[in-house]
Amino acid sequence: METMQKTSARLLSLLSLLQTRRDWPGALLAERLDISPRTVRRDVDRLRELGYPIETSKGPDGGYRLGAGTQLPPLLFDDEQAIALAIALRIATVGGAGIEEAASRALTTVRQVMPARLRHRIDTLHVTAVERPTPRHGPQVDSASLMTLSAVVHARETLRFDYSAASARRPDRDSADGQAPRRAEPHHLVTWGGRWYLVAWDLDREDWRTFRADRITPRTPTGPRFLPRELPGGDVAAFVAGRFQGTEGSGDWPCRGEVVLGLPASDVAPYVHDGVVEELGPHRCRLVLGSWSWPALAASLGRFDADMEVVGPLELKNAFARLARRYTEAATTSSSPR
Repeated sequence: METMQKTSARLLSLLSLLQTRRDWPGALLAERLDISPRTVRRDVDRLRELGYPIETSKGPDGGYRLGAGTQLPPLLFDDEQAIALAIALRIATVGGAGIEEAASRALTTVRQVMPARLRHRIDTLHVTAVERPTPRHGPQVDSASLMTLSAVVHARETLRFDYSAASARRPDRDSADGQAPRRAEPHHLVTWGGRWYLVAWDLDREDWRTFRADRITPRTPTGPRFLPRELPGGDVAAFVAGRFQGTEGSGDWPCRGEVVLGLPASDVAPYVHDGVVEELGPHRCRLVLGSWSWPALAASLGRFDADMEVVGPLELKNAFARLARRYTEAATTSSSPR
């Protein structure tokens, strides 16, 4: 029994070492485990019998690597790795990225095989995601679709797909009723506001597009391989942010204005995020803020409910004037009885 325990412990140690780096010379493994090279070869054979795809590399000393198999054999994690995995899965269950259900099932599976000492630590972890509001009941993208999109991005293969309309899960007019599918060169798979998006060069429209991943239905086979194009600005995060801000990849808002507020800078700064706040005195501050339109910027500034001086530009002053007229009419117009 003692010999079996020593062998099992040695196999676990060998497997742990194989998981830490790609290639291990046989002599180095023998040295680390304090065993003979012959025993290393026997232990490798035992791990292979258990389903671990361990490959042998040729060379003067020979070596081993843990390859990728067609099935997922038992995995070995130390305490730190197991806790990190559980934390990542716990965050994914509340992250709003469309994989919450799959992450929850994976966390349950991992928890079941954990030692009691680790289960107790994981059960005390409770995560609350506090982000800007996002749709919580919209279409969710499944893991298989994400893996398919990720694969074509990695392989640099042209994607042929149907794209659902925004109002329903049905192909849009460009790909419905037997029409030709959309064709795009996929470059990046990203998340924004709790949803997954594919950043791609649209071959039919000859322009960059961001496609909602939950509306994509890939077609097979994929198209030919392509040479990656240069993304405008070279930074995918700035490009995606710019697209949603209406700035075509510049990463800045199309409308940016400056005002002086009758509030302390400390009261304004926590609520402007990407704005710039400058203290002008104990009860005054200068605020530079952006938005996707001038009326939207004026309305956003009005939320501070404070005396305000518009420094510029003229478009912002005109937007305030238009909103003032609309608000006055809304306040004075009596509603008709129903």
